[in-house]
Amino acid sequence: MKNLVKSLQERYRYALIVFRELVKTNFQLRYQGSFLGVLWSVLQPLMLFAVMYVVFVKFLKFSDGTPTFPISLLCGTCLWQFFSESTSMGMRAIVDRGDLLRKIHFPNYIIVASTTMGSMISLAINLCVVILFGTFAHAHYTWRVLLVIPSIVQLYAISLGVALLLGSLYVYFRDIGHIWEVLLQAMFYATPIIYPISMVADKGYGWAANILMLVPTTQTIMDIRHNLLSPEYVPTVWSMVDNPLLCLLPYVLSVIVLWLGIHVFRKYSAKFAEVL
Repeated sequence: MKNLVKSLQERYRYALIVFRELVKTNFQLRYQGSFLGVLWSVLQPLMLFAVMYVVFVKFLKFSDGTPTFPISLLCGTCLWQFFSESTSMGMRAIVDRGDLLRKIHFPNYIIVASTTMGSMISLAINLCVVILFGTFAHAHYTWRVLLVIPSIVQLYAISLGVALLLGSLYVYFRDIGHIWEVLLQAMFYATPIIYPISMVADKGYGWAANILMLVPTTQTIMDIRHNLLSPEYVPTVWSMVDNPLLCLLPYVLSVIVLWLGIHVFRKYSAKFAEVL
């Protein structure tokens, strides 16, 4: 067993060093030249939250009537920004770092993984802000907070799988970037972030609400909101969908998305340097 662990450490030692340095470099370059620096990772979702809160909650009355909806809106905004940022930046990572592929020999997937991990650092900072605000916004912290960790891992796995898939396609087809921007906008409004899922069900579209809950991104965001902020008010796929086997669908789809991203990336990664 010790020999196996030692051989794995020696095999992946160089890859881990490159990964760590790329994560550090990407995170530093993201805010290089800005006066506030890393604070923008907190200010950006807060400003977006303020706009959505005023427009959708105050003016358009998008709310479920619960005291935790505002902090739930902030949490959903931070989670969606992570998914959007990690997939978009991961999609362009190989093309943007093409010079490294031609100069240094290392596993190509590290470039995409390091980019998504940089977004994960920003998410960790934002969730600390959410927890802090939640103490003043009627959030109900229970032992379920521990269940947030596997949900975040699942959200990261989805984001990494999508980023690997898009990154592979973007090397060959730059149009993917424009298509993904449109799809992200559509997915954002289809995900119950700025409006409660109960609003869809109360309009007589219970079947549509159930379908939305079976989408992996929606399921993870709702699970994190439920376990972190409000087990009483935020529904999950388990409380909305009656069929237990059907409730497993978003978890299975998450695994499939990650596997598909890895499979496509490994199949075409050998030609990336040549194409670029």
